[in-house]
Amino acid sequence: MAVQYAVKAEVVNIQFDTPQKDDIFLVDTNVWYWLTYTQASTSARSYQINDYPAYLTKIISAQGLLLYCGLSLAELAHNIEQAERAIFSTTLNTKEYRHNEPTERANVVAEVLAAWGQVTSIAVSTDVTIDEITTNASLTRFQTQLLDGYDLLFLEAMDKAGVVQVITDDGDYVTVPGIKVFTANRNVITAARNQGKLITR
Repeated sequence: MAVQYAVKAEVVNIQFDTPQKDDIFLVDTNVWYWLTYTQASTSARSYQINDYPAYLTKIISAQGLLLYCGLSLAELAHNIEQAERAIFSTTLNTKEYRHNEPTERANVVAEVLAAWGQVTSIAVSTDVTIDEITTNASLTRFQTQLLDGYDLLFLEAMDKAGVVQVITDDGDYVTVPGIKVFTANRNVITAARNQGKLITR
């Protein structure tokens, strides 16, 4: 069944957008994964490993600003470990892989360090303190916006930094009013077009 997005954000198709010098974007973890992880192509769709890195390159060329959230390290490390485990073995669970295969663990560490090094070399950190105020705000948002826990905290980081533009393949972000979602996700773009929320800058 296709996801039925209730689009409240403005949506921009990155395939037809030209970044500007004054653009500031928070980059979601999925985009960092496709840009920086050497084995991303084993599980990604071709547009994910082509369109997103190409768009980030355009932003850098235009001297726009890319932001990352420190929470992306946790998500990126988790995703890379999962991918490396799937490549290595379909029978080992995560704990067996992590503790019983030291050479593989070294591979995972090397991949994460290399990926995170790329992120921090081209983007600037925007972080959020995860305290009672932030968690309460996230829980309030959780009641009306269809997001997972990481995304709730990324949105709090965006609010803190005064940033409204996010680059992501994750359609959940379109449920958030007041932001602009820059994406190549065809389902999201179609839903936004059908609901009058697809914009051209």
